[in-house]
Amino acid sequence: MLRSFQLWCSLVLFTCATFSFGQSQPTQSGVTLYTGARLVIVDVVVTDSHQNPVHNLTASDFTLLEKNVSQQIRHFEEHTALSPAEAAKLGPLPSLPKGIFTNYTPTPPGGAVNILLLDALNTPMQDQAYVRYQLQQYLKHATPGTRIAIFGLTTRLTLLQGFTSDPEVLKAFVDKKNPQASPLLGDAVSGVDSDNVADSFSSFGNDPSTADVMANMQQFDATMQAFKQQLRTQYTLDAMNQLARYLSGIPGRKNLIWFSGAFPLNIMPDGDLADPFAAVASSEDEFRETTNLLTLSQVAVYPVDARGLMTSPVYDASVSGSRFAKNPGAFGAANAKFLQKTAEEHMTMAQMAESTGGHAFYNTNGLSQAVSKAIESGSNYYTIAYSPSNMKWDGSFRKIEIRVNRPGLTLAYRRGYYAVPPGDQAGKEIDPATIAANAPFGRDPMRAAMMRGGPDPTEIIFKARVRPMTAAAEEQPAPGNLLNPNIKTKGPFVRYAIDIAADPRVMLTATTGGYHQDAAQFLTYVYDQDGHVINLVDNRTHANLPPEAYARSLRVGLHWHQEVSVPTKGNYFLRIGIHDLTGNRVGAIEVPIATIKNLPPLNPSAAASPAPGAGH
Repeated sequence: MLRSFQLWCSLVLFTCATFSFGQSQPTQSGVTLYTGARLVIVDVVVTDSHQNPVHNLTASDFTLLEKNVSQQIRHFEEHTALSPAEAAKLGPLPSLPKGIFTNYTPTPPGGAVNILLLDALNTPMQDQAYVRYQLQQYLKHATPGTRIAIFGLTTRLTLLQGFTSDPEVLKAFVDKKNPQASPLLGDAVSGVDSDNVADSFSSFGNDPSTADVMANMQQFDATMQAFKQQLRTQYTLDAMNQLARYLSGIPGRKNLIWFSGAFPLNIMPDGDLADPFAAVASSEDEFRETTNLLTLSQVAVYPVDARGLMTSPVYDASVSGSRFAKNPGAFGAANAKFLQKTAEEHMTMAQMAESTGGHAFYNTNGLSQAVSKAIESGSNYYTIAYSPSNMKWDGSFRKIEIRVNRPGLTLAYRRGYYAVPPGDQAGKEIDPATIAANAPFGRDPMRAAMMRGGPDPTEIIFKARVRPMTAAAEEQPAPGNLLNPNIKTKGPFVRYAIDIAADPRVMLTATTGGYHQDAAQFLTYVYDQDGHVINLVDNRTHANLPPEAYARSLRVGLHWHQEVSVPTKGNYFLRIGIHDLTGNRVGAIEVPIATIKNLPPLNPSAAASPAPGAGH
């Protein structure tokens, strides 16, 4: 079924080619690394002794080694975050009437994007509430133009808020975000393991008649705890794999800020071991695939311990129980276990961050400052690209070492990669969580542009009016709509009209006699709340505008009309995109159906007319 879905999507996007975001401003680096490429990209964050970013270094300041062999730097580029003065100059987002949307943003293109991962699977509810409060504090002073998306992790990964640089949108989401109980923590509220079954027998003291029962109960408790730990590890690994696939469709550096109350696994292998995956032997293939996707996709992980400063739970009278009263030795054992577990988790966080070029934050209650610091350091970096001198792609781990010829500086970068043979990932089926994951189109501009929740590309600036067509629902989708054959989608449907006005200056090509040619693709995807594409519409236009029509388009823009059907029941999103087939530029916006479904219909009484397709 997945293959037929890939074919279904490929029919829509077969004309697309290589693309990098940016327009009439400094563009983002064109050296986007795709799985199987023979070009290795490493992002390097350089800081001084006060952890401030260091700027204006050149390629000659760096030495790069792969497995202790010096490598020639083929590409070098510095990326800097907006200064407070530059951020203050950004214009406000336009205020638009209801039902009108635009992909215009005052934020310049390029630079890093940031992902907040709120881990409810491994975090007690009380710590989730504290994370929410700290995020509210951060957003009060967030630098304008910072692009952020928010994901949630329970027993599955969920996109909670797509990429946006509008702080008001982020504030609105964080304000309404409530803690979720984890089904796999001992106590979903506090996170402290409640008295286990064996504790109920502790009142018997050292009665020999209960010794066997106690031993069996302790074994049962240990088995259950190990089983829950294994489940949390597997769910976390599955989510990181899915997130890595999602982020692989976005060019440039990604800063993954992961809030968690426990880190059940290190998502990066230990390259110093003979078997880097020895600790996760049962999930070795998925683990290797996940780590490779994260490193190839330029994802730097910033783990943040959501628990802040901690004390051992043995000092909390509410959870001590009778086990300590009857067995004083259990107090010291429980305290030692807590200290060991905490130290191991912090070590995991530090190794995870070091392996990907991020930074770990723990033993601090200043979570808002941690977010600010992670975004700042992850937005000031150098991109270095090289072609390995060893062209033997045998799947082995290759350690990377970077040095800088300035004393007193600290470097953060990913420490290696797996030399996967080119094309090794191409034939693997991918989790259908997003359109980017569903359709392995390769170097395709629309692959990133049409991702659910992805950053809005702005090479083509446009406005879109999206309104219900009529008050009456329909049993069948509008003409030209292509329902996903792998998902059973039933009516009734509401038909929505999409009317676009786009900037003609980047879409028209001058020809002879004052004429201007236009070849464009107009796409709309309908996503469900789980990120599956359930419907799409694809229209294309080819026109040669005479001088008078071109002059008019400069005044009012280029216009298209499209109609798309959305089921009446459920939570859905529209992803609307334009692809300039001549100049290979794109623009896209995302519209939650919840924001438009209650707007007055364009024609309350008339039946919906057949969709005319796109046109000027």
